[in-house]
Amino acid sequence: MKAEDSRQANASEEESGQNSEGTLHGAETDMTTRKRTKAEWEQESGLMDAVCERGNLWLAYDRVVRNKGAAGVDGIGIAEFKGHLKQHWPTIKAKLLAGEYMPSPVRRVDIPKPQGGVRTLGIPTLTDRLIQQALHQVLSPIFEAEFSESSYGFRPGRNAHQAVKAAKQYVAEGRGVVVDMDLEKFFDRVNHDLLMQKLSTKIEDGRVLRLIRRYLEAGMMSEGIVSPRMEGTPQGGPLSPLLSNILLTELDRELESRGHAFCRYADDCNIYVKSKEAGERVMASITRFLADALKLTVNAAKSAVASPWKRKFLGYSLTWHKSPKLKIASTSLKRLDDKIREVLKGARGRNLKKVIDELNPILRGWMAYFKLTETKRALEEIDGWIRRKLRCILWRQWKRPYTRAKNLMKAGLTEERAFRSAFNQRGPWWNSGASHMNHAFPKSFFDRLGLVSLLDTMRRFQCVQ
Repeated sequence: MKAEDSRQANASEEESGQNSEGTLHGAETDMTTRKRTKAEWEQESGLMDAVCERGNLWLAYDRVVRNKGAAGVDGIGIAEFKGHLKQHWPTIKAKLLAGEYMPSPVRRVDIPKPQGGVRTLGIPTLTDRLIQQALHQVLSPIFEAEFSESSYGFRPGRNAHQAVKAAKQYVAEGRGVVVDMDLEKFFDRVNHDLLMQKLSTKIEDGRVLRLIRRYLEAGMMSEGIVSPRMEGTPQGGPLSPLLSNILLTELDRELESRGHAFCRYADDCNIYVKSKEAGERVMASITRFLADALKLTVNAAKSAVASPWKRKFLGYSLTWHKSPKLKIASTSLKRLDDKIREVLKGARGRNLKKVIDELNPILRGWMAYFKLTETKRALEEIDGWIRRKLRCILWRQWKRPYTRAKNLMKAGLTEERAFRSAFNQRGPWWNSGASHMNHAFPKSFFDRLGLVSLLDTMRRFQCVQ
């Protein structure tokens, strides 16, 4: 019962001359009514019922199983998950509907960042991933309508490629300076009270709000010790990306109100302006806004006001031309280089076709993401380098000069050239780039073995587009 209604009821009782016993009885009735109203309010809003609805849960279960994630602190993996749910789900569902479910701690996993340092993930149990995914499916449509058109991360129908294209367009329109903002440990620094305040503006079901708060505060287990968390929404759970977008929508609205052109993908935000002076002003003012309004810190060491071709955004960069072209950032090329070296390490004793079969998924996946690149030199260089590495493997496998000469003759070289090349006393890497190995094992040889060519793949993507 609202406070105004309570005051009116008390006034009515005084006017009717009720005794103190009647007044006490009325107060008890009023308290009972308030408790019942709160419970009825939660039930009527029905959001938790929608989360636990059978079709929503099946969809969430399918998503969790398809993702094939690692087990949480309970050690239950995908193979045991279905049996675990059959036994325990009725109890879990009852606790969810009653607002009494308590999540398990998340399992801490530290993974190295490409540019140094570590990224801490919090891996929930499969049961908690199922519940978080079910929550995500119900909450996402509620908040999606409020999100900015310039927000691209972890949203239905939106992706990194759209963000990269928008960034290119802003630069092509004459915004030749980028304010590249890096939020320091964003997922570790999210303020729980601020986030819950924003959630409560759209969510009326107290059970859902309490459950989300419990997920935010669930401890993190490392080496058997659980550490409490007072801030942050650790990466690793299905709900964290949505929560990050809900919080950072306030940043989007602030930038829109100032008329800025920007692209945001999760906590990666680039603002495009026309001068260095304007960029410095934007960097200072938005840094203050983030600190005051969202309790977030900008990492000064990783943020900058610079030309777009001197920075990277989602793995891409831009050329310096008046009509800029998308290109692959040097750090992205370095990461591919490292992955390829890892596969080829120790490949000397392996069949060349098997080595290529191991390389191909990496090359296909990498090129599927970087298919927007409009410059081909880097792809030509990587293709040539990979083929040279594979030729080097062959040269090392042959070991003896006579074996090398025999194989070069099989590949089409004359006897004289084969023996001269085989006995040249140069090292494997020099020979792998020499004309005799290029002639014996040209690109067409590797094409027949099925090696993915990054340049050819880019051209096919461009033809389809």
